[in-house]
Amino acid sequence: MLTIPSCLAFLLQSSLTTDANHGYMALILAISILCLLVAFLFARYVVRQDAGTAHMQKISGAIKTGAEAFLNRQYKTIVVLAAILAAIIYAGYFFGKEDSLLSFRMTLSFVLGAICSLAAGFSGMWVAVRTNIRVASACRSSLNRGLQIALRGGAVTGLSVVALSLLGVGLLFLLFGGLDPAHTKDVPTQIVAFGFGASFVALFAQLGGGIYTKAADVGADLVGKVEAGIPEDDPRNPAVIADLVGDNVGDCAGRGADLFESTAAENIGAMILGVSLYPIFGVKGILFPLLARAFGLIASIAGVMTVKTKEDGDPMKALNRGYYVTTALAVIGFFLAVELLLGGNLYLFGAGVIGIVTSFLFVYITQFYTEYKYRPVLSIAESCKTGPATTIITGLSVGLECPAIPVLVISAAILGAYYLGKFGLPGVAEQAAGLYGTAIATMGMLSTCAYILALDAYGPITDNAGGIIEMSQQPEEIRRRTDRLDAVGNTTKALTKGYAIGSAALAAFLLFSAYIDGVK
Repeated sequence: MLTIPSCLAFLLQSSLTTDANHGYMALILAISILCLLVAFLFARYVVRQDAGTAHMQKISGAIKTGAEAFLNRQYKTIVVLAAILAAIIYAGYFFGKEDSLLSFRMTLSFVLGAICSLAAGFSGMWVAVRTNIRVASACRSSLNRGLQIALRGGAVTGLSVVALSLLGVGLLFLLFGGLDPAHTKDVPTQIVAFGFGASFVALFAQLGGGIYTKAADVGADLVGKVEAGIPEDDPRNPAVIADLVGDNVGDCAGRGADLFESTAAENIGAMILGVSLYPIFGVKGILFPLLARAFGLIASIAGVMTVKTKEDGDPMKALNRGYYVTTALAVIGFFLAVELLLGGNLYLFGAGVIGIVTSFLFVYITQFYTEYKYRPVLSIAESCKTGPATTIITGLSVGLECPAIPVLVISAAILGAYYLGKFGLPGVAEQAAGLYGTAIATMGMLSTCAYILALDAYGPITDNAGGIIEMSQQPEEIRRRTDRLDAVGNTTKALTKGYAIGSAALAAFLLFSAYIDGVK
């Protein structure tokens, strides 16, 4: 049986009996496995909590049945299409390159990327649909317990996504002989298909789940609020179940697949750019993205464990404190990774800090535009007093305003990281050094990815909990507790959307740069 001591013993033995590069790879794989173990422990903690009354369980059971039925149908389709595409990839490389080994490796990378993405999405949603009823039950007695159960249930998604991405890329690099100096430069391009497999799954999971959740949400509102004139989540509206199902398949499984693809693609893109600096850093420059991501996982676990609030406290402040802890530990972990693998280059560390600060700014900006206590949301609420026309105008103006600052932040981050990379590597071609700086900034931005994903899954969990409390006609005091958690959940879901867009922008720049470098 896999235990923490056994993993640490493996790590120690590997470090003592092999060279440093093998030790770093052992550390990366050990941290990945340990984080999957922590995700399992979080899941076990959640399912052991009280599951509420029989009426609450009946409602939760309907949500679980609907979500799992949707995902099973979607995954069957994805598996069939992925198998067809895998055969095309194998045939294309086999007949085009006349290289059976390369065709096998590219196909294996694609299949493993798709499998890991499917596993991450399914495991996260499996826990989410079982966490909602536990959060609802906990809120009958304690706001803090409801908050902690919701976040730890969401953390299963965050840890599974990032750890499986890291583990998949690391295993392929090791399996294909990446630590052999004779093959090191070729291996990163042979695992590109891992990201392609993850992208293929994300295409269906994000679009399918996203379309379903919005259609169900609007449909439930039209039937309930507009036609029948009854409150949201009213038990007389059967469409509410479809709405709550949509939260899980869209915001848990869909967003998980989306960010799984981002993390995998950015890991591989940074590794490819690291090949261009092989004469300076050797294998260490290629392993750096993986080790930095591993330390970010540890920081995210620590952040999740520190979240707690008072019964009259603000849940958003508690979640923010956890994010601050995660960010501070991520900076320390990033410095350690730079010290171990990049010779303590402070310019490159500065590029990583730029990425971490960019992540922090995206979270803050998104909170400002989506949280109920700030000017944008308050202005929309105020406009509702004078009718639908002013509401639409105010909402549209806020929507057009909010992308401006993130665009400036991303542009400044790319330029700043590019020049820090150029100054930090004076003996290297300017473009290669600058692009590696942007790659390191991307790693910095994604160092808190697991915690951000936990916040994303927290949103649908608390939304479902509120729906269960309303439909089971629990006392108003309990509904007020779930409303406080749900109000914060709407903000955390928006946080992840903003974070995903920002990381995707950096990933697009990074991957395009890696492509141009490969062409040259």
